[in-house]
Amino acid sequence: MTTASKTPVSEDGISAAGLDMSFSEQMWVAGQSFWASRVRGRIILLSLSLLVVLLLLTYGQILLNRWNQPFYNALENRDLAAFWQELRNFFFIAAFLLVINVAQTFLSQMTALYMREGLARDMVDQWLKGRRAYRLSVSSPLGVNPDQRLHEDARKLAESTTSLSVGLVQSTILLVSFISVLWSLSGTIILPIFGHQIAIPGYMVWGALIYACGAALASNLVGARLTRLNAIRYAREAEMRASLMRSNEHLEQIALARGEAVERAAIHATIDSVLGIIRKLALALTNLTWVSAAFGWLALIVPVLIASPAFFSGTMSFGGLMMAASAFTQVYTALRWYVDNFGAIADWKATLLRVMVLRAALTEPALTDQVPGQIQVEIGKPGVLAFEDLYIRTPQEAEAAWGGYHLKEDNPVIVAGERIMINGDPGINRRQLFNAIAGLWPYGEGTIRLPEDDHMLFMPQTPYMPEGRLRDLLAYPEASDIYTDDAIIAALKTVKLGRLTTALNQRQRWDRVLSKEEQMSLAFAHILLRKPHWVIFNDVLEGLEDDTIKILTGVMANMQDATLVYLGRNAGYLEALSPRVLHLERLDVPVPDAD
Repeated sequence: MTTASKTPVSEDGISAAGLDMSFSEQMWVAGQSFWASRVRGRIILLSLSLLVVLLLLTYGQILLNRWNQPFYNALENRDLAAFWQELRNFFFIAAFLLVINVAQTFLSQMTALYMREGLARDMVDQWLKGRRAYRLSVSSPLGVNPDQRLHEDARKLAESTTSLSVGLVQSTILLVSFISVLWSLSGTIILPIFGHQIAIPGYMVWGALIYACGAALASNLVGARLTRLNAIRYAREAEMRASLMRSNEHLEQIALARGEAVERAAIHATIDSVLGIIRKLALALTNLTWVSAAFGWLALIVPVLIASPAFFSGTMSFGGLMMAASAFTQVYTALRWYVDNFGAIADWKATLLRVMVLRAALTEPALTDQVPGQIQVEIGKPGVLAFEDLYIRTPQEAEAAWGGYHLKEDNPVIVAGERIMINGDPGINRRQLFNAIAGLWPYGEGTIRLPEDDHMLFMPQTPYMPEGRLRDLLAYPEASDIYTDDAIIAALKTVKLGRLTTALNQRQRWDRVLSKEEQMSLAFAHILLRKPHWVIFNDVLEGLEDDTIKILTGVMANMQDATLVYLGRNAGYLEALSPRVLHLERLDVPVPDAD
């Protein structure tokens, strides 16, 4: 049975597969991405350097905490000499901390830079490898608008991963360093409970733990929806960006159809969708602020309140009180890191989900390998293109294992030097067979055997016009310097584009500058430069002017050393070539309803 990958999408625009991907699975995929990164060594080195800087920063903060006691005692005792001495000590400590802060900022920024480089390059490498991008675009909604995930989401993930990791490590070091200081300063408090005297050693530590845990629990309850809301927001932002790009790419057609009002309404609908989810996010963040701000303001007085029993009992000096309050603040700050960063963590988890779901989809065996139950493309005999029990289907037909179409001729074979025309019944999508021969369309069954060690070129109905110099376009994807100017000019003149011979070094959006006929003529000039042994055409003459068709069929007729296979509906275009005709025939088996 033939199977196909289908990824359902929720009404919020997030793939259901993505929502089912656990956090541990996301982290596993992220680990694979990091290990595949070409800059992982630099990231590890920078991370170790950051760890050393954070340890030095914590040491400086411990020195600053110890400085509190003699400084405030000097104020309490009105000891001017001790006051000036401690003020000098403060400037030494502050200078040390300043240098460490600058070093931390530089190392953090460089780590984020290399994190983004590694993630961005890995994602692009996975996307544009082995025809995965095309296969994903026809099999899953994840492949429709991947640019948001590849660019903006990857950037946010790299930067937020760095900042949150640094914050977490710094808070952990502070907690370990100051919890012992706070324990020694706290002493033991005696509380009368139900007639019993209960001694609580290190009571300020327990107070900080209870206060921070309460803040974390409240934040988690109030802000639980933030991760999903952020994921939905990014999905809708991607839809809006894609809508704007589609309109920009088809401005002429929209203007000719007087469709500005329709496009404007469609774009406004996507804007409304984005604004709707932002409103929900604003409400959720507002509710979270009630919790985080409340605990933040109380933190100004809570340390003094908890330390005040020892101060009023006379066992702690004013300097000791300030030192204990400072240590409490450091411990509490470290413990409440999760509270302060709950919104940022939710945002990070949303971007992690979107990026890692895409990477996981790009590395699925159905995209990367030939799996049983799909069309198999193999290397066969030299000079022979063979089709064996080939059936072409859509993903939905492939999942049901029926429907589709096949070649009416029994296992046809095309040998080198032939001229072949492949047409078909009305409604048959010949492009799917074209893509199947190219290894892009896996849906169906059977085997396609390509000629061994033969240069095969595929010519789609709409040629790709990359932005850049004209000479680079003609050579794409090869380097333009492998062709001489004389060869390029000769090819242009053969397809009657001699007027472009002076524009070889011009950079243009050629898909907008040139007409449809000129673009296709450029594609034929590319064929003349490449000199392939086999050329597979997908209805390239359809819709062209008669003069252009005459020129291009003349070029085809002169390709004596190439095997030509033309998929199209109008056999009249190729009469001069006297092609052998193969037929695509729709299967009589009814296709079940998609539901």
